[in-house]
Amino acid sequence: MMHPILHFRTITEHRRLVCRYCLRLGLVWQGLTHDLSKYSPTEFWRGARYYQGTRSPNDEERKKTGISLAWLHHKGRNRHHYEYWVDWRIMPDGTVQFIGNPMPIRYVAEMFCDRVAASRVYQKERYTDASAWDYFNRNRPEITMHPDTMAELEKMLLVLRDEGEDAAFRYVKERLQQS
Repeated sequence: MMHPILHFRTITEHRRLVCRYCLRLGLVWQGLTHDLSKYSPTEFWRGARYYQGTRSPNDEERKKTGISLAWLHHKGRNRHHYEYWVDWRIMPDGTVQFIGNPMPIRYVAEMFCDRVAASRVYQKERYTDASAWDYFNRNRPEITMHPDTMAELEKMLLVLRDEGEDAAFRYVKERLQQS
C-alpha cells in the first residue's frame, strides 16, 4: 500500500530536524539542502511504497526486492553518508578491497545530525541520547568507513550518549572550528 502523505511528513520532519541541528553548528547550506533527493521521484515513490513509519523504507524495499534502488540513488548524491566515500582498490595480490575514504569534518558533522534526527523521528517517545549510538554500535561490523571518520563519528555519538545533546553539539561545533 502506498503512503505518500505519511512518507512526506516523515521525510519533511527529518529534514526540519537536521536543518535545525546544522544551523546550530553553523552549517547553513548543508542544513537547507539536506536530503533534497528524498523528494525526487526515484526516492520519494519508493519511500511511499515501502513506508512503515518506524524505520527507513529502504530496509523494507531491500527485504522485499533484494535491493534498495532508492538507497543507491540517495547515497550517491548525499555526501553526509559514509557510503558516498566508499571506493575500491586493487591490492598487490590482485584482489579487490572496498575502502572508506576520509570524510571532511563538515560532512561527518552533518552525518551526526542526520543520525540524531533519524533516531528522533523513528523512535519518537522512545528516543534517548543513547539511541544514535546504539544504532551505530549495532551496525558497526558492517560499516566500511575510514578509521579517522569512524573515530570522529564515534566520539560525537559518545558525547551525546554520555553528556547529552548540548554537550555533543558544543563538541561538534568545536571540531568544526578546529578544522
